[in-house]
Amino acid sequence: MEIKDIVSLVRENVLDMEPYSTARDEYRGELGILLDANENPFVKDGLNRYPSRNLRSTFVGRIAEIKKVPEKSLFLGNGSDESIDLCYRVFCRPGVDNAVMISPSYGMYAVCADMNGVQRRQVQLEEDFSLPVERLLGAADGFTKLMFICSPNNPTGNAFPEKDIRRLLEGFRGMVVLDEAYVDFNEAGSLSGLIGEYPNLIVLQTLSKAYGLAGLRVGISIAVPFVTALFDKVRYPYNVGTDTLRLALDMLDPVRKETEVAMILGERRRLASRLSGIPCITKVFPSDANFLLVRTNDPKGLYSYLLDEGIIVRDRTSAPGCGNALRLTVGTPEENDRLIEAVDRFSELSGQPSVVSSSSGRDAAAEDGRTASVERNTRETRIKVEVDLDGRTGSYISTGLKFFDHMLDQLPCHGGISLRIQAEGDLAVDEHHTMEDVAISLGEALLAALGDRKGINRYGFVLPMDECDAMVLMDLGGRIDFKWDVPFTREYVGDTPTEMFKHFFHSLCCALKCNLHIQARGENNHHLAEAVFKAFARTLRAAVRRDPFSFDVPSSKGVL
Repeated sequence: MEIKDIVSLVRENVLDMEPYSTARDEYRGELGILLDANENPFVKDGLNRYPSRNLRSTFVGRIAEIKKVPEKSLFLGNGSDESIDLCYRVFCRPGVDNAVMISPSYGMYAVCADMNGVQRRQVQLEEDFSLPVERLLGAADGFTKLMFICSPNNPTGNAFPEKDIRRLLEGFRGMVVLDEAYVDFNEAGSLSGLIGEYPNLIVLQTLSKAYGLAGLRVGISIAVPFVTALFDKVRYPYNVGTDTLRLALDMLDPVRKETEVAMILGERRRLASRLSGIPCITKVFPSDANFLLVRTNDPKGLYSYLLDEGIIVRDRTSAPGCGNALRLTVGTPEENDRLIEAVDRFSELSGQPSVVSSSSGRDAAAEDGRTASVERNTRETRIKVEVDLDGRTGSYISTGLKFFDHMLDQLPCHGGISLRIQAEGDLAVDEHHTMEDVAISLGEALLAALGDRKGINRYGFVLPMDECDAMVLMDLGGRIDFKWDVPFTREYVGDTPTEMFKHFFHSLCCALKCNLHIQARGENNHHLAEAVFKAFARTLRAAVRRDPFSFDVPSSKGVL
């Protein structure tokens, strides 16, 4: 489709209307005495004035930088719900046009359709929750202006393949609204880059989920400038308040977001694993979001029991295809522990006690636990590291260095392990002691958790990955050999000195008693460091993985 095709979809009255305009919109100089908007003149930290155009522009610029999209392709809304409503108001004639949407999915697509007098055509997902592309296209006719797709989908949790979204964009002669509220929890990433290819794509994102700013109600729409200009034309004036813009700017921290997302993903894996072993839970559906959809043999009973325990979850039993299912948001490690314990108690009270297998083989071996805890206290640092190589507990990392925390978070996220690191060091003096002692403690904990190393793969390698071309080789055979070839061009990334990454991995290699060879190339120093830590995590994952059919020491000598 081309822009002229998009123009034909827009309501004529919207194309013809004059947008609401203020005197400050029309004034291009430095703001002086403000007597145009009938505000209270007495200063209340700026809140006596309507939201500043400059503050909004600054915020949009920051979002554009983070999302890597042009500023003119961004629209800022009062939550994503405002953008959903604007889609109907811009494109759909009440009582004439219709919208197609998947089912089950986010309820506001249907609510906004009803509010705007637009017929909604709901198409149920396939039995495995995959996207019914042909049925969606078949549901559309000459009066279908919108098609809503939530990916990852709420409440099913699964993301849809890019090829399916492209088929919809190419086969549907209307606007495809792709709701990516949960995209930060999906390794496949955003499809917002497709707006250059497909002018009929509108991508909705939010600061409510991964960024943890649900109380501020900030929604983001990404589309071609013609569409975002239409949204700006129709929106109510001052739709995002001054306090919201200020707070969001202060709290818009991508490094913190990545750290918390990594923790949530680790907890999602742990929660899925633990719930799968409780008899009253009959199925845990795969998830690309920050929640799990679980099927239970007594949804009403479990839901009520959790409420009595002070735990609020979402009953989705009435949603199409979600019979007997509850939706559980991934919380903090402590909240998830309470949830697991409560579900387990309910199962026992229902006459379905959890059974711990006593059989021989890999399941029994896993019960032994490949865990370790190491504490290291010196004059310069106090370090505590806890490791579970099988990823059955939560992860938490705090070293006092935000970027270093972000890098360490790649280990549980991409390594499939659980990792808790609490470090206090003399950062006022230098970062050296903290990073070195974390490396030593982590290496000692990994070595202790490996135990006799029976059944492990021993070797791990990751060939070039990411745009920064990182490669890591590892041998957990007990001999120490370290090679490093990663040229950084900046002294610091964030608050972390790049020269310390080599020393960190060398110290870790010595403490873990392994061969470790690391090589990487790239232009962006942030991405270069991240690629190294991701590649190391993937390599460690392969090396510590156990062969379910072997309990031998992985050496022809019979000893490591």
